[in-house]
Amino acid sequence: MRITPLRPELRDNAIQSDRSQAPAASGKAAVAPLPAAQPLNQAAGVLQALPEVDLDKVAAVRAALARGEISFDADKLAATIAAYHRG
Repeated sequence: MRITPLRPELRDNAIQSDRSQAPAASGKAAVAPLPAAQPLNQAAGVLQALPEVDLDKVAAVRAALARGEISFDADKLAATIAAYHRG
């Protein structure tokens, strides 16, 4: 099993690469996707359509930081991240 990236431009290249390296068909019928996979396929499609970063939100947070409306403590953030990864 190969895991491919969700970003369309990377995923399409990976899929084409896999197809070019796949052995010739053995005469077996293709396996149809299971009905239970349909919601996952739909969710994947929705996620692929979303931008990677919500630039409007990024701009709003930056502006709020610049106005002093949001405080940011880099040391506290670093400590929280380290504590999370330590378990």
